[in-house]
Amino acid sequence: MKNGLVTVFGGSGFLGKHVVRALVAKGYRVRVPMRRPHIGMDLRVIGNVGQVQLMQTNLRFEKSVERAVEGSDAVINLVGILYETGQQSFESVHVRGAETLAKAAAAAGVTNFVHMSAIGADKDSESDYARTKAEGEDAVRQHVPTADILRPSILFGNEDEFFNRFAAMAQFSPVLPLIGGGQTKLQPAYVADVADAIARRIAAETSAQTYELGGPRVYSFKELLQFMLEAIAKKRLLVPVPWVAANLMGLGGEFAGALPFLKPFLTRDQVKNLKQDNIVAPDTKGFAELGITPETVEAIVPSYLIKYRKYGEFHQPGKDSWPEEV
Repeated sequence: MKNGLVTVFGGSGFLGKHVVRALVAKGYRVRVPMRRPHIGMDLRVIGNVGQVQLMQTNLRFEKSVERAVEGSDAVINLVGILYETGQQSFESVHVRGAETLAKAAAAAGVTNFVHMSAIGADKDSESDYARTKAEGEDAVRQHVPTADILRPSILFGNEDEFFNRFAAMAQFSPVLPLIGGGQTKLQPAYVADVADAIARRIAAETSAQTYELGGPRVYSFKELLQFMLEAIAKKRLLVPVPWVAANLMGLGGEFAGALPFLKPFLTRDQVKNLKQDNIVAPDTKGFAELGITPETVEAIVPSYLIKYRKYGEFHQPGKDSWPEEV
């Protein structure tokens, strides 16, 4: 597949941009289908001139997906949502969208296919997110039996939705919530490591494997918030929120998310997800089988949370003023 064409659905997202970079570094040509290509111009400057191509595509329209897949040597599906809004439902994106991509890939003769799922994907889950992730896996494998499924834990990196969100909240709130008491176990994975894993599976040609990708250490939700506060040098009160109260917060978040330009802080479906540990299952393939040594939270996170410190990179522990010498 040297210099082959890889089509990356969801290539403009947080993980997607890292995947595009990883593929470009391996010499592939990359096509990124997008609903609004004009907002993805930053992708075009990755790699050599013309190595990354943007294409207008809408996942809801099969013909546009078929055009995007045409001529591809491999296809990657990174499309997913964390909460529902408008026509973007878990069912339409995680299940019907994944099936549309897999059908188009199969019709184009593509057998090298990576599908991004999530740890905790389970057809019997109470969470619609986790249930539809599992159903999406089945839909992909039904049409492309050789597809590889990758299930990461929560992702961390410069634009992540976890550490950045709570660090931003700590700028104005004296308290931070510990959903369900903060005891849920998480195994954060560095976004660039997950992107590397995807690129390696494409290079090796997928073979119906499933990988669960978690970082080198398991933390509780509370431990991650404590680490975040230490990284931004702020003291905040961590308040346990019982599951019943968390559900009410989730309901409020859904109402807020219904307003234009607002993201819900929390939804009731996310509360259901937080009741289950988000860690790699025993005896499953992961980073080790891919030859990747994953980065730690401690090595990466402080470098991009520094912007939340008072005076940023010039912050000095225990001082509330600018340093005398810069």
